[in-house]
Amino acid sequence: MKQIHILLLAVFAPFFAFSQSLTATEVIKKSDDKIRGNSNRAEIKMTVVRPSWTREMTMKSWAKGDDLALILVTSPARDQGIVHLKRDRELWNWQPSIDRIIKLPPSMMLQSWMGSDFTNDDLVKESSSVNDYTHAFGKDSTIAGMECFKLILSPKPGAAVVWGEIYTWISKKDFIQLCVEFYDEDGELVNTMIGSNIKDMGGRLLPAKLEMTPSDKEGHKTIIEYISMQFNEEMKEDFFTEQNMKRVK
Repeated sequence: MKQIHILLLAVFAPFFAFSQSLTATEVIKKSDDKIRGNSNRAEIKMTVVRPSWTREMTMKSWAKGDDLALILVTSPARDQGIVHLKRDRELWNWQPSIDRIIKLPPSMMLQSWMGSDFTNDDLVKESSSVNDYTHAFGKDSTIAGMECFKLILSPKPGAAVVWGEIYTWISKKDFIQLCVEFYDEDGELVNTMIGSNIKDMGGRLLPAKLEMTPSDKEGHKTIIEYISMQFNEEMKEDFFTEQNMKRVK
């Protein structure tokens, strides 16, 4: 038995030494890179839960780097064809029912996205968890049986962000983001997001289910489930244009 313990230590010691030597910013960057890749494409189901009703929606999404993202709503029929486009710090919305593209001001980043508990900022990743915040370690925790770093994200001076502070828990082994708490400028908890159903998504271990719950609205939550996800496919920058919003499928 002692020999087995020594063997396990020999196998895992290099990993633990590596993980403990990382800075808080490096942990955030590894988790962020794992979620984004150089580019990513996904099919998504979103379920909005309220005390007296539930609504489902399906979407396709494309993203390239930190600055380009496009989301197409594919169902239900009344919302089908709605498109959201993000380029750098700007966000547009295409409404086929009125044949109009609307540019959203930065003040709307904290507004609800499609009536869900996710914000516009959450869906298009307008602010960067790597570049717009400073990072510090909190107390390590165990979530869903996995040892996790706790990271505290505080806005950099002058950063165009919507949150006063963010706490996130990231697994030490695979850098999986398992829990995120979003706080306002007064330090009050606004939303909590839990990642679960960890599985291989496009060759990466990621939560296939994200559940966002507001702290002050009993019976409210929004669930995002990734049906499929692919990474690092070739995507041209001209895919992410206002012109393409009207023809993407």
